[in-house]
Amino acid sequence: MKLRITGYLALFMLSLGMFVAAAPTAHAEKSASYAQTIWRLLDYIAVDYPAAVQNGQIISDFEFAEMNEFADTVASGMADLPPTVAKPELITQANALKATIANKAEASEIAMAAHTLANALITAYPVPLAPSTLPDLARGKSLYADTCASCHGITGLANGPDAQGMQPPPINFADPDRANKRSLFSLYQVISQGLDGTAMQSYAALPPEDRWALAFYVGDLSFSQDDVRKGEQIWQNDQEIRTAFPNLTAITQATVGQLSQTYGETKAKALMAYLRNNPQSVSSSTGTLLSLAKERLSQTLKAYRNGERKRATKLALSAYLDGFEPIEPVLRVKDSTLMREVESSMIQMRGLIGENAPIADVEAKIQDVTALLGKVETRLATSKTGNGASFIAAFTILLREGVEALLIVVAMLAFLNKADRPKEVRYVHAGWAFALVAGVLTWAAASTFISISGASRELTEGIGAILAAAVLVFVGIWMQGKSQAAAWQKYIKDKMSHALSRQSAGVLFLLAFVVVYREVFEVILFLIALWNQGNAIAILSGLGTAIAVLGVIAVVLMNYSKRLPITQFFLYSSFLMAILAVVLAGKGIAALQEAGWVGIAQSAWLPRVEIIGIYPTWQGLIGQALVLATLLVAFWMNDRKRVTA
Repeated sequence: MKLRITGYLALFMLSLGMFVAAAPTAHAEKSASYAQTIWRLLDYIAVDYPAAVQNGQIISDFEFAEMNEFADTVASGMADLPPTVAKPELITQANALKATIANKAEASEIAMAAHTLANALITAYPVPLAPSTLPDLARGKSLYADTCASCHGITGLANGPDAQGMQPPPINFADPDRANKRSLFSLYQVISQGLDGTAMQSYAALPPEDRWALAFYVGDLSFSQDDVRKGEQIWQNDQEIRTAFPNLTAITQATVGQLSQTYGETKAKALMAYLRNNPQSVSSSTGTLLSLAKERLSQTLKAYRNGERKRATKLALSAYLDGFEPIEPVLRVKDSTLMREVESSMIQMRGLIGENAPIADVEAKIQDVTALLGKVETRLATSKTGNGASFIAAFTILLREGVEALLIVVAMLAFLNKADRPKEVRYVHAGWAFALVAGVLTWAAASTFISISGASRELTEGIGAILAAAVLVFVGIWMQGKSQAAAWQKYIKDKMSHALSRQSAGVLFLLAFVVVYREVFEVILFLIALWNQGNAIAILSGLGTAIAVLGVIAVVLMNYSKRLPITQFFLYSSFLMAILAVVLAGKGIAALQEAGWVGIAQSAWLPRVEIIGIYPTWQGLIGQALVLATLLVAFWMNDRKRVTA
């Protein structure tokens, strides 16, 4: 069987090429960066209002006037922000806050209203809430000494040499009353933007990593080492508290004042002291990845508002590939429904960007995705993968992926047996054996030396699926053409002596290798994430059980194929190859879409049925339709040749 697939492969890949997304055009839109300034004013109101009003009485005319001025600025600033679905409610809350301040309400009421509005603001106009990597505390200390100590003092007591006569005076970072109300995020905002009407200038020229390092250092100046030691004991002995802080965002958003309502002031102070000194305690890979995903989503929205659609597309793709996709295997075990919901929403988001949808639609979808990522964060933080779940997950993934490869390999072996070519069987065995070895090496490399990027993962799966589908299209057509006994006998007589040349043997090896390695690669990525959750014995047991089941399936299929008449064998095999080609084409296109190589045009009525490669995009549907049409036309031509022969 001399398999000359070049023409078919070229035609197949050319058909798929028409779906690659074209470079998008850009349009202009007002930037929403002023939202961060409004947030900073709201935080300032929440912290400093007690210096203006106590027990319904004005204790400082200057401070009270400043609070009213800030409230006016917040209200007018809300009106100037770009339109969003949440903007009307934000304006309503801002006006309510303004009236509450004018009525000299209690400080606790003002603080709650200001913080609630601030949280709603950054949800509507997302900004990064935490560093994407662990802050360098030593770097923060060095930066503080170089840029801040001259005013704020070495220990934060606002007694630096340049503080003399400064009006208003610099902030005393060691003041516990004030420090207890400030979050690291609020410090980061002031460092980034400066403070109008004071000597505090903006340090936006510093990289974000440096500004976060500085915020972590400044936020620690009100704590003692004794606080840190007490906090460490609390952290190590209280699982509930560890669950409440799944990532860096939880640290940067928390304040001692907020935590005091739950844990009491002493415990809250010790806990904050420890976590700000030891952010690595909560910076799990999952938390960091989700923080990265949220940051990319924030950047996506900003780019889209600015008319940078091409950049927004890249950032949205990065949010999925670099932020969410690496944790998909773990989430699949704990909550597969939530995993599919996030994946579907992110595809819809990228589809809207690609379609140049209205900003409000893109913004609403990004908010939906951000909210879903919050659910993911909670889900992963509040549940541990048990032995039973690990066993089922390992068993299911290997069995599901293994059956797909097994069907193709068994069909190849059965064909060679029918053709009475036992020597060529070794090429098929060599192909799948090399794929397993390559899989083991991939596992070792991914666990020890390298990090496989999201794009690399999807490209490997996508290209592997497309290549396998292309070969299966040709093999299916060829086998259907030999499904009549007379055609098979003629082929044996005329060509069999030359059929399995070195070129054909290479094709047998390549097909076995590609179809098996593609599945092994996907299984490995899943198992690496699952392995990091623990339960090694359960995982190995699940894998062992799946291997045993696959072995039984292989034996049954081989025995059944031996009893089939040659005509039925070729007919059934050709149908199997055709079905798998259509399935792999759909999966390959979906993987290339996730890698950003193929555009996304969504279909509201198409279902998502992963097992047969159906995804709710027109590219996938048309790609599968082309493969199916190619097969049907070729099958019809084969039948016509037999009739006229």
